[in-house]
Amino acid sequence: MPMWTIGPEPVTGAAVDDVMREYFTEMGRRVLGRPGTEDELRAVLADDPHQELAPPGGEFLVARGEGGEFLGCAGVRLIGSDPKTAELKRMYVHPAGRGAGLGRGLLAAVEEAARRLGAVRIVCETNSQLTEARALYARHGYQETPPYEGHGKADHWFAKALG
Repeated sequence: MPMWTIGPEPVTGAAVDDVMREYFTEMGRRVLGRPGTEDELRAVLADDPHQELAPPGGEFLVARGEGGEFLGCAGVRLIGSDPKTAELKRMYVHPAGRGAGLGRGLLAAVEEAARRLGAVRIVCETNSQLTEARALYARHGYQETPPYEGHGKADHWFAKALG
């Protein structure tokens, strides 16, 4: 039985900014090879469209441990040019939540949220350094695909039909 719960939470406010800060700090370390500077983190948080991960066209899911501590998150948003396609965004599992199937749980929760939003297909992007993410997507039926939109540091794109 999982030692966590996954549910939607508002994507605005100080708590989510802290989560996004943690996410972007790890992505900086993994993708850039160094932690982002405070100025870089502030700029990313100011420019990041995480408000799109809110109803009616999106959802932000947070995994919390039994004591309420943050263990992971993932968001989903409908793509404006194709409202039948959802995009997985901000998938992150905190080190304390790794190795127990939480990534799989978040992925399943995001796919269900995408279906509720009316999507029949889900896409995502990732970077070569995020080997765990690429393996997770492949294990769960995501197929590599050409880029679906212009994005920054991504060099792998995936898609999956939501049956």
